[in-house]
Amino acid sequence: MGNYLIFLAILLITMVLQAHTEYRPRARDIGIKPGIFNPGKHNAITDVTGIKVGHRTVIEGDDIRTGVTAIFPHGGNIFQEKVPAAIELGNAFGKLAGYPQVQELGELETPIVLTNTLSTWTAATATVEYIMQLPGNENVRSVNPVVGETNDSRLNDIRGMHVTREHVFDALKNASDGPVEEGAVGAGTGTTAFGWKSGIGTSSRVLPDRFGGYTVGVLVQSNYGGILTIDGVPVGKELNRYMFHNAAEQEDGSIMIVVATDAPLTSAYLKRLAKRALIGLGRTGTPMTHGSGDFVIAFSTSEKVRIRADAPREYEQTILKQSELTPLFQAVVEATEEAIYNSFFKAETMTGFRGITVEALPVEEVKEIMGKYGRLTNE
Repeated sequence: MGNYLIFLAILLITMVLQAHTEYRPRARDIGIKPGIFNPGKHNAITDVTGIKVGHRTVIEGDDIRTGVTAIFPHGGNIFQEKVPAAIELGNAFGKLAGYPQVQELGELETPIVLTNTLSTWTAATATVEYIMQLPGNENVRSVNPVVGETNDSRLNDIRGMHVTREHVFDALKNASDGPVEEGAVGAGTGTTAFGWKSGIGTSSRVLPDRFGGYTVGVLVQSNYGGILTIDGVPVGKELNRYMFHNAAEQEDGSIMIVVATDAPLTSAYLKRLAKRALIGLGRTGTPMTHGSGDFVIAFSTSEKVRIRADAPREYEQTILKQSELTPLFQAVVEATEEAIYNSFFKAETMTGFRGITVEALPVEEVKEIMGKYGRLTNE
C-alpha cells in the first residue's frame, strides 16, 4: 500500500509539472534549418570536444529573474593550459570584463562567464577566486576573468544585484558536456529580444571531411532589438511586432556570442572567425542599435595550439592553413543564426519585475508564417 501511495504522489507531481511547463521546440524541430552544413550530435556548443556549460538560474519572488552561465573550453586547468582566443565588437555598448588582455595576448585563461550587467563585477571576482582555488594555481597572482553581460532589467530587479558568489560557483561547478539547456535559464533567465522572451540558445555545425571535419559551436545570450527575421522570412513584420513600428517597441539591448571550434587556429584567425558570427546575427534582423552591446568571443580547443605554462622556451604549434578558413566562416554564420533562433523558441512566457509579462514567441503562428514563405523543411 505504501509503494502504491508513493507511486500516486510521484504521478501527481509529474502531472502538475507538465501542466505548468510548456513544451517548446527548437527551431530545427519544426523544420527551420538555416544553412547547408549539418549540426553535431547535440546541435550545441558542447559538440566541440571538451566544452562544458553550466547554468545557475535565479528566480525568487516576483521581481528576481536572472542568473549565470559558464562555458569551459576544456576540462583541465585552463590557467595552466590557456587557449587561443579573440574578441570581435559589433556595437560596443557593454561591459565585457577581460577584453583588453584577450586582445593583447590572444589567450583565454578562465572560463567565460555570462550574467546581467550590474553583476559583471561579482561574477568576475568569483571567477578569479574559483581559478585561484584550483590545484596547481597556488602561486597565481594575476587572473584575467572574461565576463560578458546583457541587461535583463525589464524582467529583473537589476539594481538589487541579486547574483552572488555562490550563484557563480554553482554555474562553474555544475558545468557539463552533452545537451545544453536553453531558453530562460542561467544568464538568459530575464532576457528579452525583438519584444519576445528570449534567453540562452546554442547550435553547432560539423564540416564534411573534405573540409577537415572540424566542428564549430556557438552559444548566445540574446537580449537585443530589431525586425525579427527567421531564415530570411520577415516574421516580426508578419506578427506586427517590430522595431520602429510604434514608440513602445523601440528596444535596445545586447547579445553575447560565444564561438568555439576544434580547428587549430591562432588568435588572429579566431578574430576573423568571430567577425563572421556577426553576419549570422545580422541575418536575424538587427541593425545593432545604439544601446546594444554585440560581442563575440571565439576560441579554439585544439590541443595543437594550447598555450601551456610548462612549455619550453621554444615550441612548435600546428595551425590550419589560412586559405582553409572559408568553410569555418560559413559554419559559424549558420550556427550563430540557429543558436539565436533556439534562444527564442525554447523560452517560455515570463512575468517578472513590477508585474511585467513578456510573451514567448508564438510557435504555431511562426510555423504558419514560415510555411507561407515555403521555408519549412522535413529533410
